[in-house]
Amino acid sequence: MIHPSALIDPSAKIGDNVSIGAFSIIGRDVEIGDGTTIGPHVVIEGPTRIGRDNRIWQFASIGAAPQDKKFHGEQSRLEIGDRNMIREFVTFNRGTEEGGGVTRIGNDNWLMAYVHIAHDCVVGNNAIFSNASSLAGHVTVDDWVILGGFTLVHQFCQVGAHAFTAMGAIINRDVPPYVTVAGSFAEPKGINSEGLRRRGYSSDRIMSIKRAYRTLYNSGLPLSEARSELARAAEGAPDVKLMLDFIERSQRSLVR
Repeated sequence: MIHPSALIDPSAKIGDNVSIGAFSIIGRDVEIGDGTTIGPHVVIEGPTRIGRDNRIWQFASIGAAPQDKKFHGEQSRLEIGDRNMIREFVTFNRGTEEGGGVTRIGNDNWLMAYVHIAHDCVVGNNAIFSNASSLAGHVTVDDWVILGGFTLVHQFCQVGAHAFTAMGAIINRDVPPYVTVAGSFAEPKGINSEGLRRRGYSSDRIMSIKRAYRTLYNSGLPLSEARSELARAAEGAPDVKLMLDFIERSQRSLVR
């Protein structure tokens, strides 16, 4: 299951039932979990840990040094969870000392061709990154986010759970949970109702989220007052509480 032309460093730890294609290079301090499939012409540099049952397609570059001029070879790493689909020509960089030293990608994500995830990013679970969507350094993307093709996310931004970006969106501020954004620079366009329905959200839950969206975006209230209204609405409404918690931790201000 390992092609004879593949080059594997003696320090690499390769799990059971791992397949490695022709001319792939597995560097030192790389760990690959059971059942993972690596296509031809893939380069994986360490320290990198890859979990179980991932599929990495041809010409991917995984775990290369961060593209950061302040990086001078300090110890850093990349961590990838389980069951991720990682398509052609993706580039995932390790972390930097300044950013905590780790880039982390969770489980069950679809990461399409030419996706770039820069140093010190944190990606949750069940996200979909369409072709050529890119994260600059220190970006956080929560669970169930969908990035449309060619979406660009500025460094240090956060994208909340269940958010959706249109094709070509340029994000330079934080996107709250459930919110759909579009444009350059991105602006709010409503909530991701269809995505929530597909994930089993009831009509009542979706309506509660819509009311929270209207409070934040359509009421004309200053952010401080909208936050107070959301705090009252969040009592007994975990979905609204998720949005409120995101707003409280926002560092770059909100897409608004």
